[in-house]
Amino acid sequence: MFAGGIMNSMITYDVAIIGAGITGACIARELAKTSARIALIEKENDVACGSSKANSAIVHGGFDPVPGTLMARLNVRGSELYPELAKKLHFDYENNGSLVIAFDEQGRTLLNTLLERGRKNGVKDLRIVESEELHDMEPNLGDNSLAALYSPTAGIMCPYKATWAFAESAVINGAEFFRNTAVHAIEKTDGIFVLRTGHGEIRAKYVVNAAGIFADKVSAMAGARKFVIKQRRGEYCLLDNNCKSLVNHTLFQTPTALGKGVLVTQTVDGNILIGPSADDQSGDMDGYTGTTAASQADVLAKASLTIPDIPRGNIINSFAGIRAIACEADANGNAGESIEDFIIEEDANVKGFINASGICSPGLSAAPAIAEYVAELLKSAGLAVKKRDDFIEERKGITAFHTADIAMRLKLIKEDPLYGQIICRCETVTEAEIVQAIRSPLGALDVDGIKRRTRAGMGRCQSGFCSPRVTEILSREAHIPMTSVTKKGGASFMLAGKTRDFSDDESMQGAKR
Repeated sequence: MFAGGIMNSMITYDVAIIGAGITGACIARELAKTSARIALIEKENDVACGSSKANSAIVHGGFDPVPGTLMARLNVRGSELYPELAKKLHFDYENNGSLVIAFDEQGRTLLNTLLERGRKNGVKDLRIVESEELHDMEPNLGDNSLAALYSPTAGIMCPYKATWAFAESAVINGAEFFRNTAVHAIEKTDGIFVLRTGHGEIRAKYVVNAAGIFADKVSAMAGARKFVIKQRRGEYCLLDNNCKSLVNHTLFQTPTALGKGVLVTQTVDGNILIGPSADDQSGDMDGYTGTTAASQADVLAKASLTIPDIPRGNIINSFAGIRAIACEADANGNAGESIEDFIIEEDANVKGFINASGICSPGLSAAPAIAEYVAELLKSAGLAVKKRDDFIEERKGITAFHTADIAMRLKLIKEDPLYGQIICRCETVTEAEIVQAIRSPLGALDVDGIKRRTRAGMGRCQSGFCSPRVTEILSREAHIPMTSVTKKGGASFMLAGKTRDFSDDESMQGAKR
């Protein structure tokens, strides 16, 4: 596992995967079932640092994609795979079902269209529920809710824990993970791809482009298919888990041209998630994930059509995520018409280069099936590997103290006394869980990495109390000074130094500023 330094450029990997989001992580694990030597390359300090960390966290049933597309086929297959994968890899998944709600006769007509589309896609047990049954299922709905399309196979999950689980499973089975390794150039010489990075060269027989919002740039580097990724920013707000009973299912409104609309859903951790907005990014806002008062107000206003009485005083966080919308490139290299499907293919001109790009919604739902499809594409492209007999199917995660019963809590403390030390009071996260997150085969190297693996800092106070202790534990376990601990890698240092190291004059100058 690489975290900095000089890599061995003499090694030739069978497959190099660029991007360690949910798509890249799933592909790495699928290929780890074979004898292939795999490099999983990520420009950030951890997995799931792009679209995979900030999305709706929904496993869609599969009724929305156009029949016959890869989106439709892989969505339905991915949805079928998730329940068993969640058990094997120890990440949170819940089959809560979804409802697409119609508020007028036009919306009701659209429900019939979605029902027919879902049946063509092979979605099981779809049906339309009328107003009386709908309000029994969701008592907090507004009176204007006429009917809904019910998809009982839909679910919710934790996208960053899932990404970590898939990537860690790949690492346990021999894949090599390269952090902080941005690919700057790609060349192909004598049938071998040479990926030039800030840490040296990575050589591979095949390359998979799973670079998310940067996939168009990676494809261009390789001289492969030209397309443009248009970044669509979506804002969300998160309610405290004391609002868990607000909804029982994932509640959609009938979709628009910009997507599936504003939803209201439980999360697997018991919070309520509301969003997203849909704002196409301009070039000077590349990857911007801040929030605005106007977008937050718009999200809440639209969500109020579904749930009129949203307890806004219980909003504990707001955030934004970026979705990768693939478009054809015009003559000037600008975004043209949208490509209404995933781009998953071996390039027609650059043999051995596989694009897994334009993975917008339902990309999270489809990711395990995308991995199967890419593995087949690589095989067809000539990747000669054998199925492993020693592949480790299961991956042990972290046992959460918060969800354990009293007997289990006592057992955990007896086995590891650090389970008796509560670090995050809001989410009841213990020191033992934080230590495990750092020491695991694909461990956290920064505070955000610990947060995503354990939920330390995700509660009502949003790390106001626990961040100093988390910083201290990370410093101790990583054997680095506290001033070297970062929030998310790079120069995002948690501390500037000890307060006693600053003179009175410096303190006074700081106060005046």
